[in-house]
Amino acid sequence: MLRRLALTAVVPLAVLAAAVPASTATASGAASSGPVPSAAPTSGPFAAARPALGPLPMPLPLPGFLDGGEGTEAGEAAEARTRLTVSVENTGVPGADGTFELECGPTGGTHPEGQAACDRLAEAGATRAGRQELFRETPEGTMCTMIHGGDAFARIVGTWEGRAVDTTASRRDGCEIARWNSLVPVLPDVR
Repeated sequence: MLRRLALTAVVPLAVLAAAVPASTATASGAASSGPVPSAAPTSGPFAAARPALGPLPMPLPLPGFLDGGEGTEAGEAAEARTRLTVSVENTGVPGADGTFELECGPTGGTHPEGQAACDRLAEAGATRAGRQELFRETPEGTMCTMIHGGDAFARIVGTWEGRAVDTTASRRDGCEIARWNSLVPVLPDVR
């Protein structure tokens, strides 16, 4: 966003610098058939200020926080944005328990359903509500059904879309079951 703002400020300056010399040349040129309005002020405090006629200076390089953090290329920054460690236990599903690494963009790690998990994270990240709710724990005092969905427990730690994640999930009540199910296939489907 800051990069867009910086570029948005530079482009109008370039257009203005190109337009002012062209308008002053037209107004004073030999082919002029009469007075042509000029963008330059003729009275007031800015009348004495004339734009420098010449090339614009080269833009300065953007600071590191505008180009993804540590001066990396844009593609490299996007690749490192999602890295999660998913630890799952007591699911009762063969092969589902364990600690798995998940990397997205490109998909990598030891997660058994890496591509599907990255697709789910991308789907949730595409909406504002998904970005806000995906890893949010159930708020204290929420009324939940007292349905026990099993002893499965998971912890997810790492970075998702540049944001730190450190959350747990279980199946102890209806709210937690719904939360677990919203994280499938990042978490195993134990229904």
